[in-house]
This record gives sequence, structure tokens and C-alpha cells, in this order.
Amino acid sequence: MSTYRTEGEFKRDARYIGSRVTADGRFGYPVEPGRYRLVVSRACPWASRAIIVRRLLGLEDVLSMGVCGPTHDVRSWTFDLDPGGRDPVLGIERLQEAYFRRFPGYERGITVPAIVDVLTGEVVTNDYDPLTLDLSTEWTAYHREGAPRLYPEALRAEIDEVNELVFRDVNNGVYRCGFAGSQEAYENAYRRLFARLDWLSERLSRRRYLVGDSITEADVRLFTTLVRFDAVYHGHYKCNREKLTEMPVLWAYTRDLFQTPGFGDTVDFDQIKRHYYEVHRDINPSGIVPLGPDLSGWQEPHGRESLGGTPFGAGTPPTAPADR
Repeated sequence: MSTYRTEGEFKRDARYIGSRVTADGRFGYPVEPGRYRLVVSRACPWASRAIIVRRLLGLEDVLSMGVCGPTHDVRSWTFDLDPGGRDPVLGIERLQEAYFRRFPGYERGITVPAIVDVLTGEVVTNDYDPLTLDLSTEWTAYHREGAPRLYPEALRAEIDEVNELVFRDVNNGVYRCGFAGSQEAYENAYRRLFARLDWLSERLSRRRYLVGDSITEADVRLFTTLVRFDAVYHGHYKCNREKLTEMPVLWAYTRDLFQTPGFGDTVDFDQIKRHYYEVHRDINPSGIVPLGPDLSGWQEPHGRESLGGTPFGAGTPPTAPADR
């Protein structure tokens, strides 16, 4: 994560690598089965979006996935989960190596998710926003039979509008709370976060999903923040007006998604907590990782079926994950 602060306010460095993998190859990177490797960490909410979308669309056989460990140093994410600490496909120990192969001396954040060209070992993109949209719209020739339509044309304007609000106040809002450099900046971010969560609670009190009658990109993006809320953001980032489990609508909504194939089966709470509490030493100098919260409630009935809609629309759920 690359950040900076202005007058106490957290600012996310959004200068990402703008190349994209597309069906027509207009950026120089055409969609090709087996050519690219998606590098992620299960700790990172931005990477978790890509993990979920890849699985929902059934792209596992055409887009391999490398998984970094939950912690990293100031230089780079590392492949310490793999034997010998080296990614078995790319042959590298640090994701930084793929960045430097394309951009020697790259000075911005070495972030996940990233797509790496296996042929050259060079990073293609780390721009998480269009990355998942491209998986839905540019990789269609390789979607599994029954794959959901996560970014349908008829709903794109509404999805984009919801995504913008959720990113500003929730996805990025928790970071604006956690990394605020002044009381005023923290309080402003806190109020915007919970005002948006109240808005989302109201919206989701009368509909099962954020946009339309089935899961879309909007649900994926909100889920990856909400699923981390009690484990990390409530305490570590001081987002403590309420826990997720104390917000009935959002708690039921998140459980509904968590119990949907492709969502909860990609979540690793241990890695999530280790990342935030061990890496962010400016917030948690001791590096102590909390034992809680209690995770037993995630499989409790959510009752959201009564609102109508079906998770995959006319499609089907993904099969059991091969590489989780």
C-alpha cells in the first residue's frame, strides 16, 4: 500500500500501472490461457476482490495464481508460503522482482493484486479497479459454463455509482480512519464511514444484493471490507461505533455472501489479522495479534432469501476451489 498524508488526512497513492490484459491486446497484452499469473495475498482486501472474481468466473485453469504471505517488509510482498520462499511459476522470492524487470528502480508501492506476464517475468498491471472488471468483460471466452454476470451492461452505470460511494467512504474510508494523522481528519473519516454504512444498511434492508437481483461486482467490493471489519478495522483502525455483528442488516448480508461459494471459502482470517497487526507497526508497535473475535457466527442462518434474488442469477455456483 502506497500512502501519504496531507494535513493529517490519509491519501492513497493511486498512481498504478495502467496496462491491461484485454481480448484485443490493445495494451500489448492479449488474453491468452496460461500466459499470466495473478499474484495476490489473502490478507489484502484489494487482492481478495480478484481472488473471488477469478473463482466465480471459473478462470482457475487459464489464469494461475501465486499467493504471497500475509506479512511483508518495506520493500515487497514475498512468497514465503511456497517451498523455499520462491514462487513455483515465476521463480522469484519477491514480487518486487517482477516490477523491477519492467521498471528498473520502480519507486512506487509494490502492491497486490498484480498480474505478471509469465513469458517475460514482468509485471503487467497492479491497478486493482479495472483488473476485476476486465476479468468479467475481457476474459469471457474462458468463463466457466454458468458463470455469473458480475458486470452486466444494463447495470453498469448503477454499479459504478455504488462502487464509487463505497470506495470513497467504506473501502478507503476505514484506511482514512486508521491512518489519520490528526483528530480532525480521523473524526471526519469516521463520520463518513458510518454514515455510508447506515446508508448501505437502509439500501440492503429491502434488497438482497446491492444492485439487481444477483451478485455483482458491487457486492464483491463491499464484502472484502465488511468481512475484515470486526477482525481488524473495528479495533486496529478505530472504526468502533459498532461492530459488524452489531449492525443487523449488514451482518446478515455479509454472512449471506460468506456462505456463498466463492466468497467465504477464499477468506483466511488468520492471515488477515497477521498482516494488519504485524505489518502496521506505526499503529500497533508491539506487533501482537489478537486472538479474537469469535468466528463461530459466520455460518449461522442469515434469512436473506426472503428478500428475493438468487446469488448467481441464471448461472450456477463454482465448483470446490482447487487452489483456494
